[in-house]
Amino acid sequence: MQKLTAAETRAALAAVPAWSLSGKAIVRTYAFKDFPAAMKFVNAVAGLAEQAGHHPDIDIRWNRVTLALTTHDAGGLTEKDFALARKCDALLLQ
Repeated sequence: MQKLTAAETRAALAAVPAWSLSGKAIVRTYAFKDFPAAMKFVNAVAGLAEQAGHHPDIDIRWNRVTLALTTHDAGGLTEKDFALARKCDALLLQ
């Protein structure tokens, strides 16, 4: 998969406004009511990541989960990162 240009990255970020650019990654922190709810989300993200063959860096802090997405083999952001970001956001609606 080809790395996105700066303009493509800005356009893709506009479609996932809760995410922010951090170096060569996009990052979002989700807040939940408690630790079990946070872990339920992490497990759902793990399922999505396995299906996509694309795995985020995950930081869990009691009721907060931070995801960081980048495509290492492309050397930066690709459409894979934004596709998985949208799927993770959609988990909140379920």
